[in-house]
Amino acid sequence: MNIEQLHKYCLNKKGVTESFPFNEDTLVFKVRGKMFALLSLKHWEQGRHSINLKCNPEWAKELRETYESINSDWHMNKKHWNTVVLNLGEISDAFAFELINHSYDLVVKGLTKKLREELNNL
Repeated sequence: MNIEQLHKYCLNKKGVTESFPFNEDTLVFKVRGKMFALLSLKHWEQGRHSINLKCNPEWAKELRETYESINSDWHMNKKHWNTVVLNLGEISDAFAFELINHSYDLVVKGLTKKLREELNNL
């Protein structure tokens, strides 16, 4: 998967915005103001094609134990976020999209009722 595919996939999800709230390197995707995916443009340029995604804590642990390409990252909450390295041949595009969907769905589920209603009305 290339960065353009990833970018387009995330932006095509309902109610998603993109921004650089931390620095000019870290692209953040949000739904109704809540982060569900982050990626470092510098890492992509350097050949480390990875994305940080929110994950159910139990599944996050299972994924880290199962895949060498999925781990915790030092700057994210290790209980709720995984870093998924996409260019090591272990993670298929379909599975990457599934992980993105899971992250997005978790964030939407955690939104207030009002924000979920606003999202549904878009």
